[in-house]
Amino acid sequence: MMKRVAVESAAEAYLELLAARGIEYFFGNAGTDFAPIVEAYAKRAAQGIVLPRPVTVPHEVTAVAMAHGYAMITGRPQAVMVHVTVGTANALAGIMNAARAHVPILFTAGRTPLTEGSLPGARDRHIHWAQEAFDQGAIVREFVKWDYELRAGAQLETVIDRALAIACADPPGPVSLTLPREVLAERIETIEYADPSRAPQKSATVADGAAIAEAARILAAARNPIIIAKASGRDPAAVEPLVRVAEALGAPHFDQWHTHVNFPQDHPLHAGYDPTPHLGEADVILAVESDVPWFPKLAAPKPEAKVIQVGMDPLYPRYPIRGFPADVALAGTVRLTLAALADALPAERPDPAQVAARRKRWMEEHARQRDRWEARARSVRGDRPIDMAWLSRSIGEVVDAHTIVVNEYDLDVTQTCFRTPGSYYGSSPAAGLGWGLGAALGAKLAAPDKTVICAVGDGAYIFGSPTASHFVARACTLPILVVIFNNRAWNAVKRATRSYAPDGWAVRTGVMPMSDLEPAPDYELICQASGGHGERVEDPAQLPDALARALRVVGAERRQALLNVICKKP
Repeated sequence: MMKRVAVESAAEAYLELLAARGIEYFFGNAGTDFAPIVEAYAKRAAQGIVLPRPVTVPHEVTAVAMAHGYAMITGRPQAVMVHVTVGTANALAGIMNAARAHVPILFTAGRTPLTEGSLPGARDRHIHWAQEAFDQGAIVREFVKWDYELRAGAQLETVIDRALAIACADPPGPVSLTLPREVLAERIETIEYADPSRAPQKSATVADGAAIAEAARILAAARNPIIIAKASGRDPAAVEPLVRVAEALGAPHFDQWHTHVNFPQDHPLHAGYDPTPHLGEADVILAVESDVPWFPKLAAPKPEAKVIQVGMDPLYPRYPIRGFPADVALAGTVRLTLAALADALPAERPDPAQVAARRKRWMEEHARQRDRWEARARSVRGDRPIDMAWLSRSIGEVVDAHTIVVNEYDLDVTQTCFRTPGSYYGSSPAAGLGWGLGAALGAKLAAPDKTVICAVGDGAYIFGSPTASHFVARACTLPILVVIFNNRAWNAVKRATRSYAPDGWAVRTGVMPMSDLEPAPDYELICQASGGHGERVEDPAQLPDALARALRVVGAERRQALLNVICKKP
């Protein structure tokens, strides 16, 4: 069906199309290039048209991370718009995160006006010369699936539909659209578009049947198969068939640097988070949506071990170098491929005695492992400064079925237990710091009835543009709880230095330049400045009560909260 709407400008037509295509939020960090958008929004507001809802975000890091967090929960891309080249540069790390995490985002940036004459939207500020680039799209081209510069209002339907279709097609990811001010200012009286969109949409696919049968044969014949997953839980429907595969084989599941709930962590076949000690004995490895299933420099499977890789695209073609082998590669929609593999396994008749023996072994290891982890936390519960294991255990004890946890590095996952798909999200392997705060805000926007806890290190908190993030939390009534694991250091830098030179000068002298974050700010005051509850916690005995107070503020008072927890310095 065709729909015809009266408009006044290309900017207004653009917003109309975004709303028609299901874009609910427009995260904006505005500049002079936004003038036609601002005018169009003012008209739509006067007419009572609310979508897409504009959200003022005072820093690009937070804006992109919010779109990331929203899409992470819903699977639906949202729009981000930043200010020309400078805003694009600020946003780039967030685009890298979304690209490597396969998160769809419609990333847009204004473009410095093209003309110096009398056209509506032409240059009329001194910055309009200095901010222009020869190729603005090149700033993000390495990390987006598609980029384009809008040339005329008449293109809008084709351009928007193509952008969104490409962003959502597997593997999903960000796309980039540049919007010149004269084009947005173009006078248009009506826009006519198809409703719904008729743009090609890629359907779900399943791996080749013969390849699935071969993978099932290899797994059924294995004596010591193991499963490694990182991000298969990106699709919550992929969790159940992966459990079926593990149970059919009696095989252990390992979450390797996981970013999602891939497997219920209380399941007796969940074997923890480090497959490294078991690589040498494995004769078959099933790697599921795992870009780095092991670290070859540290440990690798024996040469004769068979490797089966399952993923939307097991080649990871956007990684310049990646040399992990695959005797069978199963490409396609992961939930469908895993379901087909689970269905194929019984026909290959895994040895029941071996399956039972493996299941018994790993169930016992699961129980021992959890006892060790709990004992570790209990042994340090009185330590001051607070041990991160005890802080993580304390957070784990307040997590319930209505909680979403966003973790930017420091939450110790051995001290928590996530059972439900979509209840835990870790940071992108691109490791662009500053993701956590905005992602938690986006998650809360997408799931307002959930309690959202954001666990961040003090360094990641600084990168997250906290003033902007707390501003948005207050302005949009997004009551999240932020817990800062404050060890006053870049621990990643220290770990890397110790690994690189274990007997070197830095380790021998205890001096590691550029790794300390002291004197540390009073982070709780930053949250208080935006009307939130902020509290410094130094006594481990007070930690449970502090968490309870903060959660009451978030739940009952609908205000954001922050706990600045002083942890051991590495």
